[in-house]
Amino acid sequence: MDLCSADAVALARMLRNRELSARELLTAFLARVDEINPLLNALVTLDAERAIARAAELDEQAARGEFAGPLHGLPIAIKDLAETKGLRTTYGSPLFADYVPDFDAPHVALLRAAGVVIFGKTNTPEFGAGSQTFNRVFGATRNPRNPALTPGGSSGGAAAAVASGMLPFADGSDLAASVRNPASFCGLVGLRPTPGLIPADTLEPLAVVGPLARSAADAALLLAGMCGADSGLPFARPDRPASFLDLRPAEPRGLRVAWTEDLGDLPVSAEVRSVLSRFRSLLEASGCEVVEDHPPLSGADDVFQVLRAVLMASFGGLVDQVKETLAWNIRKGLALTGPQIAAAKVRQAEIFSRMKDFLASGYDVLALPTVQVPPFPVEQEWVTSIEGVPQETYIDWVRSCSRITVTLHPAVSVPAGFTAAGLPVGVQLVGAYGADLTLLRIAATFESLAPRREGTSLVTQTSDSTLADREV
Repeated sequence: MDLCSADAVALARMLRNRELSARELLTAFLARVDEINPLLNALVTLDAERAIARAAELDEQAARGEFAGPLHGLPIAIKDLAETKGLRTTYGSPLFADYVPDFDAPHVALLRAAGVVIFGKTNTPEFGAGSQTFNRVFGATRNPRNPALTPGGSSGGAAAAVASGMLPFADGSDLAASVRNPASFCGLVGLRPTPGLIPADTLEPLAVVGPLARSAADAALLLAGMCGADSGLPFARPDRPASFLDLRPAEPRGLRVAWTEDLGDLPVSAEVRSVLSRFRSLLEASGCEVVEDHPPLSGADDVFQVLRAVLMASFGGLVDQVKETLAWNIRKGLALTGPQIAAAKVRQAEIFSRMKDFLASGYDVLALPTVQVPPFPVEQEWVTSIEGVPQETYIDWVRSCSRITVTLHPAVSVPAGFTAAGLPVGVQLVGAYGADLTLLRIAATFESLAPRREGTSLVTQTSDSTLADREV
């Protein structure tokens, strides 16, 4: 059995049945990292020694019939934006190249309690800004489907590691598109949950943490280890982690899907439209009722630009020390006035209500492109034009996701098929506020209908001699 390509759900079951030890599993993944990571640059800090010691502790517990939690013994690497106690956390910035925190981010603490074995960190752009994963500390991460292309971002290191079999699943974070975009580019399932489902030490619901995995069931398993009520943290929701275990797909027949390829006015590449059109036919053949419709989200682009800039203004003291796109965003935030910010908050509340009412009118989900373009060259920082339509800033090209962010509704990217060049394309599903479990069940159904390609990625199907010949 190829442990590194196995479902996380199956690995968890084997660990609990003591058919597999945490040390054996960690050893397999560390070997895969040695083989694949030099090509992809997805994992940027490793801590094998402490991870091996932790795996041994968990095996001793299992021998006594004791298990730490639902993720007992499963290996993981944490996105380099999230603090990990005793393990370097750079935020993708040379300003923090040697920073070792003495605390865990809230979701990391929950993951430890759930039994994971943390053995490293995954790459991210500087302070998570941008849907392309590169920085001045570690360089660029490459797409497992084609290492000449980007895996997206900002959770690109996490997505590339999962898609290439270096991790069974991974955490990501999502503001504009940072879980959903790399999930689409790497052929994964990536969930942006309802704010508060995964506790965070922030009062800003626009930015959330979410799981990346090779299936909806694996994403739900990881979610079970990251969610849970915490009265000491803002926006924490009283969801029970056990609800996400043993995820069962929804019955496709009768599902009512609002379908849009452009939210009414977005430029979308012909390749993406073609893949989604074929996938829509598969949905209809399965018994789903697919209706051409979309919610009225006018004003969402302006609201997102303002609220994102407010967050970026917190880096004001670093404006002359960061990459230019981030500096632009910081300056935009510093120039905002109180009335501008207040107006954006009011309009966001209106947009939330519009999405809520739209879904309540009889739709189980809204379906739309996750990303408006397929993966692009790793040397290109951001998409400047889509089907001849100029994209003015480094975040304009992800509006199919950022508009959904403004609504605060949960959204998940699910593989929908492949372009003629074999590149993954994701469909984004938006569900009712707080209905993350239902959304994942529908995602599992959509996932089962999508065209498949054998193997976890192009990289894992390529011979060692071919890998050695690639320029990286």
